[in-house]
Amino acid sequence: MDLHRVFAMAQEADSGPDIGSLLGKFVQYGVVGLIVVLLILGVIAPKYVLDALSRERDNWRDAFEKEREAHQVTLQQLAAAQASADVANEQGRAMVKLLEEFGHRPQSISGSA
Repeated sequence: MDLHRVFAMAQEADSGPDIGSLLGKFVQYGVVGLIVVLLILGVIAPKYVLDALSRERDNWRDAFEKEREAHQVTLQQLAAAQASADVANEQGRAMVKLLEEFGHRPQSISGSA
């Protein structure tokens, strides 16, 4: 079947936009028409668009790396705080044991009286 005949039949059907006619208009211009169609469909993109996408990707990657480093620092600080709390608890136990050896009994402080 001839391509022109298909376009004519699609045009006669009058159902929605005539895609065949539109493509035919672009195809008649050869390579330039093909490039325009590919640009419209998004198959190819201009360099400035690709550069912008690359910059955006790099910005997201940098933000991710900074967040990962910040999270690592937070984890280190939490570990240090836990170690400090453990040391304080151990010092408290040692102090209670020392006071008990000197004859003092620890007193527990109850809630408000």
